Amino acid sequence: MTNPEPAAPAAGRHDLLSLDQHGCAALAQAFGCKPFHGRNLFKWMHKHGVDDFDAMTDLPKAFRARLTAEAEVARLPVSTEQPSADGTIKWLLELRDGQRVETVFIPEERRSTLCVSSQVGCALDCAFCATARQGFNRNLSAGEIVAQVRHAVQRIGRPPTNIVLMGMGEPLANFEAVVSATSVMRDDLAYMLSKYRVTLSTSGIVPSIYRLAEVSDIALAVSLHAPDNALRDELVPINRKYPLEELIPACRAYLRGDPRRRITWEYVMLDGVNDSMAHAKALIRLLEGTASKVNLIPFNPFAGSGFDTSPPERVDAFRQRLLRAGLVATTRKTRGDEIAAACGQLVGRVQDRRRRPIAAVPAHP
Repeated sequence: MTNPEPAAPAAGRHDLLSLDQHGCAALAQAFGCKPFHGRNLFKWMHKHGVDDFDAMTDLPKAFRARLTAEAEVARLPVSTEQPSADGTIKWLLELRDGQRVETVFIPEERRSTLCVSSQVGCALDCAFCATARQGFNRNLSAGEIVAQVRHAVQRIGRPPTNIVLMGMGEPLANFEAVVSATSVMRDDLAYMLSKYRVTLSTSGIVPSIYRLAEVSDIALAVSLHAPDNALRDELVPINRKYPLEELIPACRAYLRGDPRRRITWEYVMLDGVNDSMAHAKALIRLLEGTASKVNLIPFNPFAGSGFDTSPPERVDAFRQRLLRAGLVATTRKTRGDEIAAACGQLVGRVQDRRRRPIAAVPAHP
């Protein structure tokens, strides 16, 4: 099934945020200017955060006039801003067609991470994910993904050190827009992030992992959550189409033998479901021979989920078992609990494909 297309720019204008540096250079040529004028436009928008074409003083006046008449640097209005006591900020951003997506900024002592969305809702229906409860509406354009980054940079006053595509949606189901947006994130004339600091998180669309390896070398994270097919079929339904026997080799191939690279395996810890020592041993066997980092994520309960959080001592015992086997294993520090900003909790107000309103699902107090 083809995913619904992003909303069109206003009145047929060029959506400049959907263009990478080469796209801006091509637009400049189409407008009768030199390619470097397009690169300067790109730098004004991203490195300097300028929206006003008249303020882009090193662009020819004729180019600025055409841009004013035929192009736009679209902002995403803030519907809601929710700050957390730990410094995390969640924004509910409004799209042109009235849909909304959520973006989360997570500051830490030596780094800061921006979690961006790639779709309105999600169609993959993972059992423990609040976003899945709202259904799926459409893909975001590359510009709508990049606009989340621009908003955060302008609001915080500096670029994040890391960007993760772990917000609403399955990034590999919106392939072209996501690849274009990550190119902008990494560009030296924009946000200057290295390939190791832009991470795409997927539930495991195997053909698209191979396809991504052909065009990109950003970091890859996989929502694993189970060490065997039977359990993963229940927790991550895409596994029924792309089982572990196909997923693991695709991930190994993505590493391309680079000793600095490893796959991050996201593993939500669900009480009595996937958190036993038997599960830990099975996970060790599954990941043998794959350069890996296992990120254990304490489950963030939400109303009606049907799951509970694994006790801290069980999470720690699970982690220690992985460490003894030689795996790199960390436990994610829960952030933004009181604003439902943590993993699997992004539930901006959208409508599903049947156009029924879906209310946001609050976290337990």
